[in-house]
Amino acid sequence: MAHFRLELGPVPLHHQVYLDLRAALDAGEWRPGDLLPPERQLAARYGCSLITVRRALSELAREARLERTRGRGTTVLRPRIERDFAGTMSFSEEMQDRGLDPETRLVAARPESAGERVAGALGIPAGSPTLYVERLRAADGEPLLLEQVHLPAERFPGLLASDLEHTSLYDLLTVRYGTRIVRAREALEPVLLRAREARLLAQRPRTPALLIEGIAYSSEGEPVEFARSFVRGDRTRYYVERVVVRSSWQTDPDDGRASPISNRPPARVRPSKPRSTRRAPAGATNG
Repeated sequence: MAHFRLELGPVPLHHQVYLDLRAALDAGEWRPGDLLPPERQLAARYGCSLITVRRALSELAREARLERTRGRGTTVLRPRIERDFAGTMSFSEEMQDRGLDPETRLVAARPESAGERVAGALGIPAGSPTLYVERLRAADGEPLLLEQVHLPAERFPGLLASDLEHTSLYDLLTVRYGTRIVRAREALEPVLLRAREARLLAQRPRTPALLIEGIAYSSEGEPVEFARSFVRGDRTRYYVERVVVRSSWQTDPDDGRASPISNRPPARVRPSKPRSTRRAPAGATNG
């Protein structure tokens, strides 16, 4: 018996099944760790073909909502934690905002000599003393990201003796050292975890993850932190919200695509002149 009536129209049948299954997962019809009904039962539920069901399940598997295993079936996975890549909340604040219990575990805290890469990021000579702080960030007891931070030692004396597990690092820099972080330049790229990072994140070596690498700047414009964070790709999903500023949008009647329009007044139209048959040189730009 069909669960609901699939409609022929602009939305493909497999996508309609995908949407309803995703809504059922969000509503808790199946919990993480549960096995979905066999594909034939799902086909009967929706009154569709096995191919339609398989395509819907494949979409959910690509989103890491399901795991399909030959001979075992389809298992429900925990949904990924969504984080705002451009957000201003700390890790702990974000986790609490999502009803999760944040935890920080100190992995390492030691003085180091700056290698060329760290020195270049912090704007100090190679070999200068730095402070290295490595922390594992978890939610509800599950490790989510491994944070590796380098700081100039001369600017933050005595920092390694602080409670780095229960204190916000940025709060510590602001309150104790008068250094307020006001901006950061960060880049995100996919990586494969090496053995050590994988072990700390409870993953297998060469598991795909996200690497966020960035430099944080003080209110004086000085680089004061070079950080690398290895983030579990199976549990975290980042998003960026974009806002169109000082422009409006219209649809191009020729190709149907939306394009930004400046708020400047329209240019005056001059009478056209006969076109020259002379061609512009290769690589020339339109003025």
